[in-house]
Amino acid sequence: MKNNSLLLQGRLVAMNFLEFAVWGAYLTSMGSFLATHGLATEIGWFYAVQGLVSLFMPGLIGVVADRWIPGHRLLGLCHLIAGAFMLYTGYAALSAGETVSMTQIFITYTLSVAFYMPTIALSNSVAFSALNQYGMDTVKDFPPIRVFGTVGFIVTMLAVNFLGFQTTAHQFFLSGALSLVLAFYAPTLPACPVSSGDERKSLFHALGLDAFSLFRERRMAVFFLFSMLLGVSLQITNGYANPFIMGFKDIPEFANTFGANNANALISLSQISETCCILLIPFFLKRFGIKRVMMIAMFAWVLRFGLFATGDPGSGVWMFILSMLVYGVAFDFFNISGALYVDQNTHTDIRSSAQGLFMIMTNGFGASIGTILAMQVVNHYVVADASPAEQIEGWRTCWTIFSAYALVVFLAFGLAFKEHRNAKN
Repeated sequence: MKNNSLLLQGRLVAMNFLEFAVWGAYLTSMGSFLATHGLATEIGWFYAVQGLVSLFMPGLIGVVADRWIPGHRLLGLCHLIAGAFMLYTGYAALSAGETVSMTQIFITYTLSVAFYMPTIALSNSVAFSALNQYGMDTVKDFPPIRVFGTVGFIVTMLAVNFLGFQTTAHQFFLSGALSLVLAFYAPTLPACPVSSGDERKSLFHALGLDAFSLFRERRMAVFFLFSMLLGVSLQITNGYANPFIMGFKDIPEFANTFGANNANALISLSQISETCCILLIPFFLKRFGIKRVMMIAMFAWVLRFGLFATGDPGSGVWMFILSMLVYGVAFDFFNISGALYVDQNTHTDIRSSAQGLFMIMTNGFGASIGTILAMQVVNHYVVADASPAEQIEGWRTCWTIFSAYALVVFLAFGLAFKEHRNAKN
């Protein structure tokens, strides 16, 4: 039995590794590819669309998994479709040459993302189902499995960096190829049962829309509003950190520095920081409480952006490194602590929907609005025909604006949010 459990864990580790390796191949480097192929002013749309499809696709795919197609097979099917569209995106980009038009790649990229984003939840469902079938403890056994997802993300980030794919379409080919590998691997995992009962969730419930009733409670309305406001920050560095750091290559003083030539490797410290910060959350929650932990996360975003505004890949590289390290606090302290707050402060019959609403407000509305607004700021201050030094100064102005925004959210949250420790049942 123990050997079977270890074998299962190994199989789920492989699934999680591939799941996030697909995303890591392009998420942090796509901005540099777009910037060097004539689409610098459109970067925000490519990141915003991830949030837009996250508003409805996970719920729709979840309904399909519950009612008709077992989760492990649907996981494979979604990756098959996502991988095929991503490979075509890479082919279209490569065929276009130095200048790529929006229409050549945006539609197929969007379709790929639309089928990929639901697989994050699907992979969790497959893992939980398999662990339960083998009588294992999901609370204890799932986190060590899930952490290999972050490892997969880091590995492909570094692969794209050191293979020289940061500004080429090959990052899309790598992502698509890994997606196809998972497409054929997923159906071999333990079967996930579909619902055989007469009682089925409505589409309204499956999409988590019934949780909007929580806005009638002031403290929950405040929480979800600030979740959206903080979500504005989530995708900004994914889209713009890489092209910003690589922009230093055109300045002689920084042309040969490691950071300017290996932006993805530098950014990978953010994901490494994530793995460490997750382990600190229980201690901080117990010591400081949910409000202070979330405020720590918000202030970390102030530092994340502010250090970008003042650092450089030369003598100021320590500021970039520190910015990467605080990312784990900025991202995980809010996302995980926020999910725990929702779990502890909503009724059991709406708790799952409330978690969906939390994701909609942060990774849906917040991240989409944030990347679109950030795109407007960057396009205004980072002028394409300006000198490299002038462009860097434009970038510094942008990061300062983003940092100031995070500071306003931090201060407003501290004044508006009242902590309630009593959980609902």
